[in-house]
Amino acid sequence: MIRLEPLTGATLADAIDDVARLRIAVFRDWPYLYDGDLGYERDYLADFSRSDRAIIVAAFDGDQIIGAATGAPMQDHATEFATPFASTGLDLARIFYCAESVLLPKYRGQGVGHGFFDHREAHARAMGFDCSAFCGVIRPADHPLRPTDYQPLDAFWRKRGYAPLDGVVAEFRWKDIDQLDETSKPLQFWMRSLSSEDRP
Repeated sequence: MIRLEPLTGATLADAIDDVARLRIAVFRDWPYLYDGDLGYERDYLADFSRSDRAIIVAAFDGDQIIGAATGAPMQDHATEFATPFASTGLDLARIFYCAESVLLPKYRGQGVGHGFFDHREAHARAMGFDCSAFCGVIRPADHPLRPTDYQPLDAFWRKRGYAPLDGVVAEFRWKDIDQLDETSKPLQFWMRSLSSEDRP
């Protein structure tokens, strides 16, 4: 039986190492191909423990964390996202950022992904945010490491009420598993309203 548990404050801080290891394991696969580093992951996740409005939704199988989703006010990431959002007229202070969801493969297809979004969106609504957003990496269709059976998550995201923000693309750097150095990747932003009438 999988259970989902929202973590904030001290319980969030206690889960950082487990979530860091999950991110490294899951993001190693397509489409991120991320050659992760535990020290970097700990530093990255520490930002969530320092935010009093951040959340980690952990998925447990017994006592083991087998998945996690993170979220924080977009304004906490203003430095990274100021450029892609500059021409939109959107107020970053009104947007909640659903940073990432990671789940071990054997637990997928059981509704955990919807649960991750349900908890983060409820948390964002309770704090008065108007919109929820996330971004996903853009990879070329002819990438040599693209699995032949890969199914993009676009249909799932649209079912949740999200749509791509035209022209709002961030750039992040990381080292791919088949590369020697970090390279820049484009990530497309998706967003939805959090008003009650727009809930999926």
